[in-house]
Amino acid sequence: MKRTTGVCLVMAFLFLAGPAASAQEGWSAELAAKVDKVFAGMDKPTSPGCALAAVRDGRVVYARGYGMANLDHDIVITPSTVFHVASVSKQFTAAAILMLAGEGKLSLDDDVRKHIPELPDFGTTITIRHLIHHTSGLRDQWELLILAGWRYSLDLITDDDVLQVMSRQKDLNFRPGAEHLYCNTGYTLLATIVKRVSGQTFREFTSARLFKPLGMTRTFFRDDHAEIIKAQAYGYVPNGDAFKLSVTNFDTAGATSLHTTVEDLALWDRNFYDGRVGGQALLVDLLKKGVLGNGEELPYASGLVHGTYRGLATVGHGGADAGYRSDFVRFPTERFSVVCLCNLSTSNPGELTRRVADIVLEGKLGPAPAQPAADDRPVIALTAEELTRYEGLYCQRGTENYRKLVARNGTIETVWGQYGTALRTVGRGLFAGRTTDLFVEAGADGRRRLTETVRGSTVKPVVFEAVDLYAPTPAQAAEYTGIYHSEEIEPAYRVE
Repeated sequence: MKRTTGVCLVMAFLFLAGPAASAQEGWSAELAAKVDKVFAGMDKPTSPGCALAAVRDGRVVYARGYGMANLDHDIVITPSTVFHVASVSKQFTAAAILMLAGEGKLSLDDDVRKHIPELPDFGTTITIRHLIHHTSGLRDQWELLILAGWRYSLDLITDDDVLQVMSRQKDLNFRPGAEHLYCNTGYTLLATIVKRVSGQTFREFTSARLFKPLGMTRTFFRDDHAEIIKAQAYGYVPNGDAFKLSVTNFDTAGATSLHTTVEDLALWDRNFYDGRVGGQALLVDLLKKGVLGNGEELPYASGLVHGTYRGLATVGHGGADAGYRSDFVRFPTERFSVVCLCNLSTSNPGELTRRVADIVLEGKLGPAPAQPAADDRPVIALTAEELTRYEGLYCQRGTENYRKLVARNGTIETVWGQYGTALRTVGRGLFAGRTTDLFVEAGADGRRRLTETVRGSTVKPVVFEAVDLYAPTPAQAAEYTGIYHSEEIEPAYRVE
């Protein structure tokens, strides 16, 4: 009994002493304290958390872990903890393709079917360039596999599974080059092309050509879900007042499956300044924006997204899979980057990296985004009969965007699937969420409209129109019963 108590006290001391942190000259204790405060909510021995690296000129100036990598065995997160980084993977997949193109082993304008002949002929050419910029029109692999019965992150998903479901597709979402629609399928196909053109596995090629030359010794594309990975963080999702495990089960790489650390990603960041791998030509190609067929330039480059934050240009990408969340953002004009890798599904590393930037780049950034004023409007009481007048399904014309309002528990709730969020009634037909107002009124044609406004923002309000729900008679409903089979995804759906 005494021994157990002693072990517990040691563990508590080790955590309170703080996970391994490193800071370089010029990074003050005051600056570190401000950054640590951003992560204070998860910096405890009972919570998953994040690893952080602040990088200037390609060198880590501050790195630290917050929270736990493994709740079973009380292992803390450190800057050396290995994370699954989801779609942050895509920039490395694009880099592999661009290196092969630079060597003349493929062309970005190649028809994808030249390298993957099992992909159907859709009557129009899909190029490698379309895959890189998400303009191919292909359907997303995760959506198709879920429709086919796979349980995302629970069932094993392999490259072959993706290729098989794609080989059965009959049509595209749109003509290649006509639109931009984020599509994981494209990056799985890109990894397959790397494998077939190079004669190596995708993992072998990227390790030999990208990671090892840069000294990224803890980085690799995981292509075996059963592989043991030392010092890895396990993903978690909230479960009441505790957490439960949520990890990936993939033997597919390209769109996802990169495992790495914040320290290793700092070495990749340095490559954007010294061009050690690929030289200036690779960097130019990685950062080159996609263009639609009509000439419209896209913010999406090659696994990287161009943007702005408080007046400064940014380049980066985020990721989300199972219980993992990640963000890697670079401020090129300041030669400053922030990497944040988390193992909690409710974390928001895209927000966390920018909060760190707020601190470090203070004086360089433009005005902070306006914060909505505190909503102190009094709640008014409406009768149950009055509330039901606002119920219904409201759809945004020309999109799949909708809002569903339900009257229950004495208020209006916005409902998504099985879950509802209560709104505050602040006027007749006016309901307040955390940051938005929803106003329901009858239009000139007598039909109800819902206008959603972000409080304190100049963002254009979004208008939704009430639609009539289909309420078939029993005889009409019976016409839809039966077993439905899709050649594209194979499983049968039974409607009773």
